[in-house]
Amino acid sequence: MAAASLGNALEWFDFVVYGFFAATIAKLFFPAQDEAVSLLLAFATFGVTFFVRPLGAIVLGAFADRHGRKAALTLAIVLMMVGTAIIAVAPTYSVIGPLAPMLIVIARLIQGFSAGGEFGSATAFLAEQNSERRGFFASWQFASQGLTTVLATAFGAALASALTPEQMDAWGWRVPFAFGLLIGPIAYYIRRHVDETPEFQSLSERGTPLRETLLEGKKRLLISLGMVVLCTVAMYTILFMPTYATRQLGLPVAGSFMAIFLTGAIQLVLTPLFGSLSDKRGRLPILFGAAIAILLLIYPMFAWLAANPTLQTLLIVQAIIGVLMAGYLGPLPALMSEIFPARMRTTGLSISYSFGVAIFGGFAPFINAWLIESTGSKLAPSWYVMFAAAISLTALVGARRLGAK
Repeated sequence: MAAASLGNALEWFDFVVYGFFAATIAKLFFPAQDEAVSLLLAFATFGVTFFVRPLGAIVLGAFADRHGRKAALTLAIVLMMVGTAIIAVAPTYSVIGPLAPMLIVIARLIQGFSAGGEFGSATAFLAEQNSERRGFFASWQFASQGLTTVLATAFGAALASALTPEQMDAWGWRVPFAFGLLIGPIAYYIRRHVDETPEFQSLSERGTPLRETLLEGKKRLLISLGMVVLCTVAMYTILFMPTYATRQLGLPVAGSFMAIFLTGAIQLVLTPLFGSLSDKRGRLPILFGAAIAILLLIYPMFAWLAANPTLQTLLIVQAIIGVLMAGYLGPLPALMSEIFPARMRTTGLSISYSFGVAIFGGFAPFINAWLIESTGSKLAPSWYVMFAAAISLTALVGARRLGAK
């Protein structure tokens, strides 16, 4: 469990840190006369990776169901290291002109392909460790992403406090990417030396997982995708918060990163607790409660934050979001795993998650920025989260009809 979680956290660290430093990357690689246009271009590049993510899900998911979760996890970390290396050393627009944004796009596409197979492989690997404690084990998929948030925001806050804007533009933004690149070989080593899951090894027939998933599991795919919508929109809205706090609320950069750090820490601590609780009380009651609470509370919280734009208010709002998200994320991967039989589990998990993220989550920062620019309302991000909560609640009803508890 520790090996899979650490590797997953390091894999997502390289992916997430781009979102945190989008404003700096926008200036250096996507210069434009209008600062808002430049930022939208950077967020669009963040989102474009999600077009290739479903391809990675299909290829790596089927690979994992045929050749093992361990083999897919090892391949995914290698691909992520390649993408991170390109970003870490890429010359800026002022040095090589239009080639600079092209390099960033190529790197992000490689990372997107890798991330497409990461979720399904890691979730199946964790969920298959112990069927009686599936909620606890599988919850570390999202708990480890909380560790990612903690690491990424720690870098953001430390760099914002220690460096001048000129130093940040010159070299500071590259530091977290270099860190991820240096740690990558450790994650690779860990994944190379873990054991394959007993549940996968016990499969007598591995068949054609992609074909079976698409022909026999369409309803399962749709329900699983729907459940993903809330978690992906909320999580990528959290990635948008440093930019939102500085541009819309006028708060200091270091303070905004502190708030995200708090959310990640809460997710890291509470998600496994909610996952463990779901082993005893059932997945659906916890998921329904968290989703309804998010639907009802997100707009009032944004309204309060916009009316009282202080660091204290931001910290309180982020803490509440962190608790509610932990409640939703804890039971979710176990329930998704239980929807699919083992022979098609990684394929089903990968496809449903990657398409859900691609359609609804990847462009969440872009959509939030666009909504604010178009409507002039600082509350616009809450509308998108409410929309996502309504979709996921509908999917949970569908999961109950499938027999989920």
